[in-house]
Amino acid sequence: MRWFVFFFLSLILSAQEWAYYGGDSGGMKYSPLRQITPTNVTRLKVAWTFKTGEMSDGKTLPTRSAFEATPLVDDGVMYLTTPFNRLIALDPDTGKQKWAFDPKLDQTRIYNLYISRGPAIWRDGAAKKRIFYGTLDARLFSIDAATGEPDPTFGSGGSINLREGVADKFPRAGYGMTSPPAIYKNLVICGALAADGEPRGPSGDIRAFDAKTGKLVWRFHVVPHEGEFGNDTWEANAWQDRGGINAWSIPSIDQQRGIVYLPLTSPATDMYGGDRKGANLFGDSLVALDATSGKRLWHFQTIHHDIWDYDLPAQPNLVTVLRDGKKVPAVTQLTKTGWVYLFDRVTGKPLFPIEERPVPASEVPGEQAHATQPFPLKPPPVTRQSFHPNELTNVTPESRAYCAKLIEGAVFGNLYTPIGLKPTVLFPSTNGGVNWGGASFDPETMTLYVNSMDIGFVTRMTKRPEGSLIPYRTAGLGSPNSRFWDQKLNPCQQPPWGHLTAIDMNTGDFKWRSVLGVVDELIAKGIPPTGTSNIGGSMVTAGGLVFIGATNDRRFRAFDKKTGKELWTVLLPASAHANPMTFQSRKTKKQYVVIAAGGGNKYNDTYSDELIAYALPD
Repeated sequence: MRWFVFFFLSLILSAQEWAYYGGDSGGMKYSPLRQITPTNVTRLKVAWTFKTGEMSDGKTLPTRSAFEATPLVDDGVMYLTTPFNRLIALDPDTGKQKWAFDPKLDQTRIYNLYISRGPAIWRDGAAKKRIFYGTLDARLFSIDAATGEPDPTFGSGGSINLREGVADKFPRAGYGMTSPPAIYKNLVICGALAADGEPRGPSGDIRAFDAKTGKLVWRFHVVPHEGEFGNDTWEANAWQDRGGINAWSIPSIDQQRGIVYLPLTSPATDMYGGDRKGANLFGDSLVALDATSGKRLWHFQTIHHDIWDYDLPAQPNLVTVLRDGKKVPAVTQLTKTGWVYLFDRVTGKPLFPIEERPVPASEVPGEQAHATQPFPLKPPPVTRQSFHPNELTNVTPESRAYCAKLIEGAVFGNLYTPIGLKPTVLFPSTNGGVNWGGASFDPETMTLYVNSMDIGFVTRMTKRPEGSLIPYRTAGLGSPNSRFWDQKLNPCQQPPWGHLTAIDMNTGDFKWRSVLGVVDELIAKGIPPTGTSNIGGSMVTAGGLVFIGATNDRRFRAFDKKTGKELWTVLLPASAHANPMTFQSRKTKKQYVVIAAGGGNKYNDTYSDELIAYALPD
């Protein structure tokens, strides 16, 4: 009984802070704090600002920066990772630095982005606390939470080399960590960002390391080896050294049941699969593993034989829903395609019906698109999944003319239309839909809050020279990043272009749907809010609010979680392509809301290095 009381009180205490990337180990991104409400949120003011000193526009240094971190607050200390992979401890009431650890990342190397989404916390009893995080150059560090010094008993001087055992054959291929690991008891469970531009490359296998020593405890083969379950979904020998199928996003842990949930990505290469015929497990699959052993418990593949780069980008949300009046532990998985999947957390049984439907074949020689794909019947997709020429943008004559030129002679596909030899317009694009920001979940009302964008892509498959590793690759038509948008990055279809959607997860119905984001230039022309592209996610509170940055318009917003009405908007120094967090100060009992405003990323050229905390004035 004493143990239960202690456990319950510890949960309440941790809930007032933010000890996990997603608020809890199941990624609900929910806070029970009620100090900030719909009636007083307009009074929020900047409490403090911390500048990391780290920005890159890709001109002086070879890579652009993306400040996507969500800080943690635990035991009255804030922990933050930076784009250059430093780990910093702050006073959460003032933003003043306590200590900083610098892994001395080689900034002359080319990365996808300078980026780190955050650390994870591990405890060995009451006395020992360590901060774990990975780096872009594939080192996993164990840092003493009190001093900021590496733990000398972990690995070699406080770190281990994550490339060993998975990237040895590919010394020049990219491999590293951009998201926090998952912690279960004394295990540090790691995914990775792995190169997927070539068919063969570093393995995306999921590994668990001993938190005390750094020794490997288990390894799950994301591409099943010969004799393992799922190997028969690959053409003979195509599984060997296959790149991709990694978990670059955030795993979730059911601490009570000892289950880890993995959002896995597409096989390499992203958009051609003629050399890997078959369904290609565990590509684009939500996989549940026994967290102690790494043994597969169940899986669901959201795309068979992915040839669109539709990774599972978001942390699975471990939630509770009602079925026939009974509470069911569930897991929801967001997708780039806009589908929202819901499964029984223990058995993997879908909690809304899913149909396998026929989809088009590929015209690309050698490609063999899968004959069917899964279509959830509920909830409805949160993003556009098709386009017709009569939906071409009309926000400005210049935009319409540019976009009309892009689609001359194009094929207009539906979801799962393979990219063809002619220019093909598809929705959503490789960024979604929904991206790594994922969703937040309110356990009081069993409502899921999802931000999404409607941005397509326009591309085609082109023949490669004889002797190439694969015979076909995609080639864009001149628009930035092959997206279906104009030169100002405004989408080519009529708005709205971004939404925040509230979904009743008991019924699968939308409660409300609000346009998310503005384009200031269009607002100045008298055009109503259009919504914008958005990278980053939301947070929901018991106080009645959904907080979200994400949008490419430099705004941070609060919505009424019941109605979807936008209640508070503040202009930031740069767009906040990160997930917010909130906590209550142990000293002052004041509730703070914190967001990283870094800008840049893939959508704009305005950069900042500011972590900003908001609170109600005294």
